[in-house]
Amino acid sequence: MDDRIEKRVELKAPVSRVWRAITDHREFGTWFGVNMETPFIAGRPAVGQITYPGYEHLRMEVQVVKIEPEHLFSFTWHPYAHDLKADYSGETPTLVEFRLQQSAAGTLLIVTESGFSKIPAQRRAEAFRMNDGGWAEQMRNIERHVAQHP
Repeated sequence: MDDRIEKRVELKAPVSRVWRAITDHREFGTWFGVNMETPFIAGRPAVGQITYPGYEHLRMEVQVVKIEPEHLFSFTWHPYAHDLKADYSGETPTLVEFRLQQSAAGTLLIVTESGFSKIPAQRRAEAFRMNDGGWAEQMRNIERHVAQHP
């Protein structure tokens, strides 16, 4: 099994527009499917209630790592932490990075999630599989979002 997921999408929008879509906590929540309650600030947690159908009972909790304007936004989280009875706090979180590059079409967005090898073996494969599919869907979501909201 791989330790990292990488997804790429060419967005027909300028870097500044894509940057706003991924770093404004309210706008991020619109396409990601979460009602973020707190803004993204480097070194701080950000939390919100998931609004994606079937997962509304879950909360999203991330720790913002870096915000390098119009280039890199990253956070850590516990991937596929869907069992309300489980305590994930002892697990090493994965690192999610959003990287932006100007391209001929507008913006190349590269999303990577790494660190799956540190997830406990009993849930590693499922977390990887679910997030791999989830990131594929999120790439379609942000593409649709920036096209509909220029």
